[in-house]
Amino acid sequence: MTDPAVLAFDDREYTLAELDALTCGLACRLAELGVASGDRVALMSSNRPEFVTAYRAVTALGAVVVLLSPAWKRAEVDHALRLTEPAFAVGDSPVLAAAMPMLDLDDPVEPRRRRFGATSVDPDADALLVFSSGTTGLPKAVRHTRSSFAAAVAHWRRALELTADDRMQIVTPPSHILGLLNIATVLDTGGWMRLHRRFDLDDMLRCIERDRITVEMAVAPIALAIASHPRLESFDLSSLRYIMWGATPVTESVAETVTRRTGVPWMPAYGASEVPVIACNPVDGARLDSVGRAAPGVELRVVALGTDREIPVGETGEIQVRSDSAMAGYLPDEATAAAFAGDWYRTGDVGSIDAEGWLRITDRAKDMIKVNGFQVAPAEVEAVLHGHPDVVDCAVFGTKDDAAGERVVAAIATTSPLDPDDISTYVAERLASYKRPTRVIFVPDIPRLPSGKVLRRQLEERHGRTSDH
Repeated sequence: MTDPAVLAFDDREYTLAELDALTCGLACRLAELGVASGDRVALMSSNRPEFVTAYRAVTALGAVVVLLSPAWKRAEVDHALRLTEPAFAVGDSPVLAAAMPMLDLDDPVEPRRRRFGATSVDPDADALLVFSSGTTGLPKAVRHTRSSFAAAVAHWRRALELTADDRMQIVTPPSHILGLLNIATVLDTGGWMRLHRRFDLDDMLRCIERDRITVEMAVAPIALAIASHPRLESFDLSSLRYIMWGATPVTESVAETVTRRTGVPWMPAYGASEVPVIACNPVDGARLDSVGRAAPGVELRVVALGTDREIPVGETGEIQVRSDSAMAGYLPDEATAAAFAGDWYRTGDVGSIDAEGWLRITDRAKDMIKVNGFQVAPAEVEAVLHGHPDVVDCAVFGTKDDAAGERVVAAIATTSPLDPDDISTYVAERLASYKRPTRVIFVPDIPRLPSGKVLRRQLEERHGRTSDH
């Protein structure tokens, strides 16, 4: 009997036996370099099969994967390395290679046919560090243990109702929790997946048709691109069971347009780097006005804002989550305490749960800006802007955007005339492209409390709904 393929990339398919052999070969190479159980290994890679084998190889050795975004520039990588202190690095990024010695994923690996793995690893030991920006300061590292990430995979598999017959394509970066979760869940289920180097709408639609994809993932810009495609009806999308909408609230008009044109339903879901699977709609009977009910294995509650006091069903407050898939904590450690109320994770999102358990997210208590599913910390962009010689003061906030979910807006006080495009370029040269302000406004001063805290809501109310650039 032929070993079935489990992964496709470009024109190449890999069986599980081939992936296992490449994983074993890379694990042996890493072990020769000195990687051992408990060591942290930075992984900065584009979406490719070698990312999958590198992740599995590090995990097989009982080591900890430190996921770095391939979009990051040197300052962002340096911050991540200072925070997590990995002893080793593997990837395909010249930025990481310039920061520390790196095993290059472009180097050939000799497949090994024997099993390779750590003899015994504590399920409560760290397995994964993935970055999630906080509302203040630079990005924090989210610590997932072997057991918490395994729980996330199990919850996601049940929520999506995945089986070995399912076929998924993955266009989201593997350094993002959703990208890695999808890869790990498909492998755990015994399904099939196609990795894409980058998002290309026509290629994605062609692959649905050719590969008979059954489960598709989309964030707001992908959904909008599908809805706007002039030849959408020319693609055979009948293999799709549903499209999962995540990262941002559903734009109902966009979702309804896609369903009307293709017949494919949507399945909204809700998660975070800290708790990857929080809520999910049912596969049959999904609603567009809700992120769904608590995922299998997850508990939800709503508390009064600014407190941890649970409030009655239907009232609006902060959403809190209790789950086996919740993170073990942050790096730096001192950020962890404020994230939990006992064993309940404080999401910082505002919403309500009705009597039937349907969760609606109505606002954000945090200042995070979500651009195409990526989190942008205003303070990180502000720190860069403060380095500009002509910027006297600044504040960064988000406004709604149909394509990206939100866009980054920079309010700047200056004594010299500045070109908005030059400001955007200044940030883009120092941070990942999704953190670049797409709108720059000039203000006489930045509203602040006596403590110095920026009054972002005032800026949003004054400038958030205007269309000037």
